Amino acid sequence: MAKYMLIMRGTDETMEAMSKVSFEEMLETMGRFNDELIRAGVLVAAEGLDDPAQGVVVDFSGETPVVTDGPYGETKELFGGYYILDVATKEEAVEWAKRLPPIPGTKCEIRRVPSIEEFPQDNKWIINERAWRERTGQL
Repeated sequence: MAKYMLIMRGTDETMEAMSKVSFEEMLETMGRFNDELIRAGVLVAAEGLDDPAQGVVVDFSGETPVVTDGPYGETKELFGGYYILDVATKEEAVEWAKRLPPIPGTKCEIRRVPSIEEFPQDNKWIINERAWRERTGQL
């Protein structure tokens, strides 16, 4: 099994369209999909994100970090939330993504999440992280 992140992307227009859907209807729609993932045993994590206007950006393009309010750059494709699935193949992750509740104009980017086993196990930072993961029940 491998972990894949489904990154939910929308635009200003899709975010506005979503704001017109009642919160109860949104919970029902997403809840049904989440329940499918849970029953299939593939859901690891899922979170939606708050309004991009409430966020901040830390920009490292200069000599010192610069912090600004609001979404990063242009809001053509906002990162609105994510799922992490534990599935056998990228193709299976794609099949789950195709079953997401449709919101016109949104996109879903799918990326594999490398496991800690893929990193050099004799590296002191990997050893520290592995110990932390074991302490917190993640391994």
